[in-house]
Amino acid sequence: MMASIEVSASPDSAQWQSINWKAVKQHVLKLQMRIAKATREGKHGKAKALQWILTHSKSAKLLAVKRVSQNKGSKTPGIDGIIWNSDARCIGAVNQLSRKGYHAKPLRRIYIPKKNGKLRPLGIPCMIDRAQQALHLLALEPISETAADLNSYGFRPNRSAADAIAQCFKCLCMKRSSQWVLEGDIKACFDKIGHQWLIDNIQLDKRMLKQWLGCGYVDKGLFYKTAEGTPQGGIISPTLMLLTLAGLEQLVKSIACKTGNRVNFIGYADDFVITSSSKEVLVNEIKPQLIGFLQERGLTLSDEKTHITHIDDGFDFLGFNLRKYKGKLLIKPSKSNVLSFLSNLREFIRKHPTIPVNDLIKILNPKLRG
Repeated sequence: MMASIEVSASPDSAQWQSINWKAVKQHVLKLQMRIAKATREGKHGKAKALQWILTHSKSAKLLAVKRVSQNKGSKTPGIDGIIWNSDARCIGAVNQLSRKGYHAKPLRRIYIPKKNGKLRPLGIPCMIDRAQQALHLLALEPISETAADLNSYGFRPNRSAADAIAQCFKCLCMKRSSQWVLEGDIKACFDKIGHQWLIDNIQLDKRMLKQWLGCGYVDKGLFYKTAEGTPQGGIISPTLMLLTLAGLEQLVKSIACKTGNRVNFIGYADDFVITSSSKEVLVNEIKPQLIGFLQERGLTLSDEKTHITHIDDGFDFLGFNLRKYKGKLLIKPSKSNVLSFLSNLREFIRKHPTIPVNDLIKILNPKLRG
């Protein structure tokens, strides 16, 4: 019996290994470029038609399955316990990726620790749901990259937190640079985004989007419905959040034009900073408009983490502290991050009391270098 299984599986394995991935990526990239061009030209009907072609193409399905079967979470199953850990299963999964008859399964709820000691809920989709999301993400990314704010750096290809910090330096380093900074943080951003706003405004297959938003989750054997938010753990969730917040920079710049103040926006996911030469403009003009913008989308600013500070007092952003000392801007790791790093090193050394010093140095040196 085992022999027959191996024989039947081998053609699929050979088929997966013989795929020309360079040609597959080029085919998908050409379609994505056409979607982006149609979006820029305002031809939304054409963009929608191209999205349909992309999500039904064999090349996009192959890339979607490859992504979910080879990323960090590929060994973590959903509620059905299935993982795609062989070439034969991956080929089988490509053939299963069909819109017809598709129904999203509930998410498996797990919890991971946050820095402040609280727990962050994650929703783990089944492999087939992850692949469907990855497939439609290929069609949505050209639109999100076209619509996203110029100085938004989170969850975007070829952008990182380091780019956001570099932009902060450009906006704050000069003597004539803005002196006041609004540190913004959106409260439970993933968990509170309004479903109706997403359905009305995101250019994606509505049937699929509704299923992912309303599929619910299973926690400790009990099923719970989801009336708001997009699950942390879903492949498409970061891009949905990016599109939800698209337009923040444009809003800020429009207020700056009316008031005549120099204003800059730097965003990373649900964290952002707005610099201005006037504290009054930040308090009386920009902050109320931000609150209204977020309320339309079911979101609110976090009172605990939203502050207006002077650059001489400094502020923390993305794990760094930015502050001017006698007119010179210095960027260094934030105090909380340094303490956390030292605590982790102490814990590691404490757990390995018998390790030879030379081996310990080899392990710690990469951590110290960063």
